[in-house]
Amino acid sequence: MNLSVELSLYPLQENYKAIIQEFLADLNANAEHVEIRTSNMSTRLFGEFDAVTRLLNAAMQRSMEKYGKCVFVCKYLQGDARELSSYH
Repeated sequence: MNLSVELSLYPLQENYKAIIQEFLADLNANAEHVEIRTSNMSTRLFGEFDAVTRLLNAAMQRSMEKYGKCVFVCKYLQGDARELSSYH
């Protein structure tokens, strides 16, 4: 089953930009079979359910262990949102 996820990260630290950049680098470095699209306000992930959730879980855990409290806002959609004409 395919999965689309839209994710926003809000670190609760003053150096939040560096934390977000490191999180995104971690996602991209470990993204096997997952397409990642990053914009100014969110990051979108597309791929097979297990691959996407495994990637997100591992990256979120590493971020929380290293930086402590972080807010992750995730929207999950079953299927491939890239196929929707209204989802860019």
